[in-house]
Amino acid sequence: MIRDVQNNARPLVLLQADHPRNPPPPVDTAPFEALLRFIRGVIVPTLAVMITSLLAGCADLAYYAQAVGGHSAMLQAARPIPALLADPALEAGLRARLEEARVIRAFASNELGLPDNGSYESYADLGRPYVVWNVFAAPEFSLDLEKWCFVVVGCVSYRGYYREEEARAFAKALRVRGLDVEVGGVAAYSTLGFHPDPLLNTFLGSGDNSTARTVFHELAHQRLFVKNDPAFSESFATAVEQEGLRRWLAASGDGSSLAHLARRKQRQAAFDARIAESRTRLLLLYASTVSAEEKRRAKAAIMAGLANAASDFLPARPAFNNAALGALGLYRRWVPAFEALLRSTDGDLPSFYRKASALARLPAPKREAALTLLLATGEM
Repeated sequence: MIRDVQNNARPLVLLQADHPRNPPPPVDTAPFEALLRFIRGVIVPTLAVMITSLLAGCADLAYYAQAVGGHSAMLQAARPIPALLADPALEAGLRARLEEARVIRAFASNELGLPDNGSYESYADLGRPYVVWNVFAAPEFSLDLEKWCFVVVGCVSYRGYYREEEARAFAKALRVRGLDVEVGGVAAYSTLGFHPDPLLNTFLGSGDNSTARTVFHELAHQRLFVKNDPAFSESFATAVEQEGLRRWLAASGDGSSLAHLARRKQRQAAFDARIAESRTRLLLLYASTVSAEEKRRAKAAIMAGLANAASDFLPARPAFNNAALGALGLYRRWVPAFEALLRSTDGDLPSFYRKASALARLPAPKREAALTLLLATGEM
């Protein structure tokens, strides 16, 4: 953005050299920068949503409008980190978190091979705990999540809202249809490189190495994202996040956090196994010929058992239903497969990325078969 303004100013610099006695007045670039921010953050996305709405139908206009408004507001709130750090009045805690984030950002590209671009070089305080709230839904007797399709990312298994009350209103309407519904706050999302993603207050230094986790996860989406296969894309990003965090802590010499990460990974593996076992039981139940009432009783017992198991892993005892189980599956389903793929390369990330990209190019049935084989044998 600033580079464009400077390029436009070059003829003035030449004129000043030709006529040193009459130098031109300094060019105030601030109005140009503000205009460019407005065009990039508001005009371009608004035009995109208008076209998309025409393609998708008027029924989705309100949803696309809130999406454009929320995303544009986030971009408008973002400020370059160097400018923030140059402000002597910047709060000391925020300064320290931003400085750490810059080191993490450099580590992501230099050590993990993640995209080196303008993402996470600016910061926005949204004044709320989450950037969006995602709504997941599934039928009463099915683990298959409802899907919604969009022009850029394809079909995904959730709808995101920038206002919590709008997410919960949509969730209420889905419950009226008899669906299991889950609403969850999201700290960050990726624009897949279409816009530079900013650091947000929703994850910056909020504990448990959240800055490193989020930066690694979202940049992994920019590295590899498969339209219409959210389980593949999210599991890949989660695997990169976990390996990236392990390497970050090792490079930082943070032995206690590294040991905590290893213990957490063990508990996560045990919890993942319990989820897989519960999914198998539910699939058998839903496919059975018992009455709907019997299915409801058995389903409730399985979900209660899963919630009890989760209380040993999560800070608050969650309530599980088909939608919540499906949402967990998006992020965790293929993580062990990608971990096996990384081990097959002896931890060489460039080789890992090449093999993951080869999986991504496969037709969906063959891709799932290859991932299933990785889960079972550790080999493709």
